[in-house]
Amino acid sequence: MCFTRISTFLTAILIWIAVPASGFDIEVRQVFPAKSETAQLNIISTADLGAFRPIILKFQAQNPGVTVDYTIASSTELMKAIYQENARFDLAISSAMDLQTKIANDGLAKTFTSQQTDDLPDWAKWRNQVFAFTQEPAVLVVSDAFFPTDNTPASRDELIELLRENPERFLGRAGTYDVRTSGLGYLFATQDSRSSESFWRLTEIMGRLDSKLYCCSSQMISDVASGKLAFAYNVLGSYAASRLPYTKGFRIVELEDFLSVMLRTVLIPTNAENDGTARLMVNFLVTLNEKPELVRASGLPPISDAELQSNNALRPIRLGPGLLVFLDRLKRENFISSWANSIEQD
Repeated sequence: MCFTRISTFLTAILIWIAVPASGFDIEVRQVFPAKSETAQLNIISTADLGAFRPIILKFQAQNPGVTVDYTIASSTELMKAIYQENARFDLAISSAMDLQTKIANDGLAKTFTSQQTDDLPDWAKWRNQVFAFTQEPAVLVVSDAFFPTDNTPASRDELIELLRENPERFLGRAGTYDVRTSGLGYLFATQDSRSSESFWRLTEIMGRLDSKLYCCSSQMISDVASGKLAFAYNVLGSYAASRLPYTKGFRIVELEDFLSVMLRTVLIPTNAENDGTARLMVNFLVTLNEKPELVRASGLPPISDAELQSNNALRPIRLGPGLLVFLDRLKRENFISSWANSIEQD
């Protein structure tokens, strides 16, 4: 009887559940149960729980009968789940725009239109299958201990010059993504290489400084804040900004030469079982710009034409077939080989 009461009580709160066996790696899985379930929404996502929890709770407040089963995986594992294993999810949400584009391009995403998706700018959607709902720049995160406020590099060229002049100071103190394992890191790196030759010069000097490689932004931010790193390059700006109010020891630098802007996207896989509920969530996400309180709670910047026009340094990564170029097997192997030779110098 006691166990029954406890079980009943737990259905009214967020619960952590055991991860089922699968061929792809899951970081976290959490169920947000409805009080009186009429529908279920199964989501696989790269977005941290801290960022997405407020979105799920607000969505449930407007759709109280929907239970949300939220699975977090890396962008490469999400791709593996949808593309290779045909795992059943109603929505796939990812920061790796290129991988999302490939899923849709290869016929694994459903087409969907609504007034809300029609209202998106053309650059924020592709084929009515991939929809952007945030725009998040890649930034430089610097340690207060290593960078006085009057000596912070404003561009990649200034950062390169500083590192060349002070190799002992920055030896082992730089961080960036390991593009071999991070889908978002690979996306940022390939886009940087298209935008400026300074990417390869910076990669080479970071290699000579025995830079540390990471899977994700959160750990880089923590290591900069603690002083373990002097700086981290191409950190997701939204995650860094969300940490600023309660984490001391670091600052965000938006480099003036250019800022690659990732569009976080959502799609409905072709094997989705709960189409209607999935479409409700897509409409909810693409109207994030109409929910300022939710933007503040999640820390996820919504789609905004006005913001892009007000800052010439912002360079949104465009959705479309151009993103597939660096997913070609040979091009990917060549890029990663060149990157590894630069970043892992003896």
